Amino acid sequence: MQHFQESMYKLIVETSTNLPADVRQAIQAAREQEDAGTRSALSLSTIADNIQMAECNVSPICQDTGMPTFIVHCPVGANQIEMKKAIIAAVAQATKDSKLRTNSVDSLTGANSGDNIGPGTPVIHFEQWERDEIEAKLILKGGGCENKNIQYSLPAELEGLGKAGRDLDGIRKCILHAVYQAQGQGCSAGFIGVGIGGDRTTGYELAKHQLFRAADDVNPHPELRKLEEYVMENANKLGIGTMGFGGQVSLLGCKVGVMNRLPASFFVSVAYNCWAFRRQGVLIDANSGEITEWVYTKGETVPMQKDEPTAAAAAPSERREVVLQTPVSEEQIRQLKVGDVVIINGPMHTGRDALHKHLMDHDSPIDLNGAVIYHCGPVMAKDEQGGWVVKAAGPTTSIREEPYQGDIIKKFGIRAVIGKGGMGAKTLKALQEHGAVYLNAIGGAAQYYAQCFKKVEGVDFMEFGIPEAMWHLQTEGFAAIVTMDSHGNSLHADVEQESREKLAQFKEPVFS
Repeated sequence: MQHFQESMYKLIVETSTNLPADVRQAIQAAREQEDAGTRSALSLSTIADNIQMAECNVSPICQDTGMPTFIVHCPVGANQIEMKKAIIAAVAQATKDSKLRTNSVDSLTGANSGDNIGPGTPVIHFEQWERDEIEAKLILKGGGCENKNIQYSLPAELEGLGKAGRDLDGIRKCILHAVYQAQGQGCSAGFIGVGIGGDRTTGYELAKHQLFRAADDVNPHPELRKLEEYVMENANKLGIGTMGFGGQVSLLGCKVGVMNRLPASFFVSVAYNCWAFRRQGVLIDANSGEITEWVYTKGETVPMQKDEPTAAAAAPSERREVVLQTPVSEEQIRQLKVGDVVIINGPMHTGRDALHKHLMDHDSPIDLNGAVIYHCGPVMAKDEQGGWVVKAAGPTTSIREEPYQGDIIKKFGIRAVIGKGGMGAKTLKALQEHGAVYLNAIGGAAQYYAQCFKKVEGVDFMEFGIPEAMWHLQTEGFAAIVTMDSHGNSLHADVEQESREKLAQFKEPVFS
């Protein structure tokens, strides 16, 4: 087993940087289904470019490399203690090499371990089997989509769908509601794993296990197969679309599993996964520890196709492109409207949960009047000269900053906030009152956006950890879409309202 740690390192790098073939095929099918020239179509094209860039750069597809979760099947008698040590060492090395972001944080102090090692991280499940080889599977599920996991206790009353009972129709309603409630905050279009039954813990575990199934497999259980097919056909009628921009494709895959339960409990657990569906597995020789086979076909076997230029994509009449040089004036911001594409040049500053909380009661280390704040926790690395380099830098889910954002805009004179998934009524009111906009970047497109940061000018609050620090970046050609403007308009609120109305068509029984 001298090569086991090296094999685990290879598994981590491959999972983080190269989407497997079945996921690529699902994304390509979505691109073919989406209407050309729409915001969702353009987003899917950017996603395809990002997938190729991550593969070529051997860098994280998404900057949020999630909670590394391993499922290891091993022969009877295998030394699981040594295997666990090797996996932990491989995770630490991959983090040092910027293949994983520093994501392990002390729940009480907020301190970042810096190496993804700590109580509960990484997650490792060992199971024995009767084969002589080892199978190790890994899933990297980011926080944005993890936060959109949801669990239902039936019977329940569901928004837009009415009563969900303890039957297949009740389960069906739960799954459709799970897709609806995720909107663009989970980086749609996504994949879902569903666990029926169990207790609250095992139900979620069963749901997450479904994400290890191949995207194109067929459920052997006939009733569950029909349920999966129904969800795939009808969830895309909700009109949520890529990034919640509206569109034809909201869901890329649905996998359902079932287990027994207590008579008093009936849980339906849904594990939501973003389009950046990073899971891979390897078979390993139990004597040498070397990889003998990859469980999922590697992604490079299915190159992402380039879009053919069309009249609709080249010059859609409703889209306007505006170039902004930071700092930005209120007059420039007031001229922007929902749907405008904004290209940003000049200084930009990252800020996530820890920074927003800090700025509520403290001054900023730099002047933020007219500034652009980017909700982003980047993957950073040092170059040969010891300077910082941005390795991956897609947007994080903005709704977490809703309690702070309006006050921060007012206090510091910020003119633009960039993130994904949109924000709520409090922020929308502040945008209108103080002359600012919310810009939606493409969630998960960490390589696409990393290339826009030409220089790291500095950093503050490193004590918060790399993802939560305030990075000052020189930006060139950063593109995002105005989805909340200074006139009280919100694309996110509109899409949510429209999808809620469409959800109501699925009230009536289908399987009863």
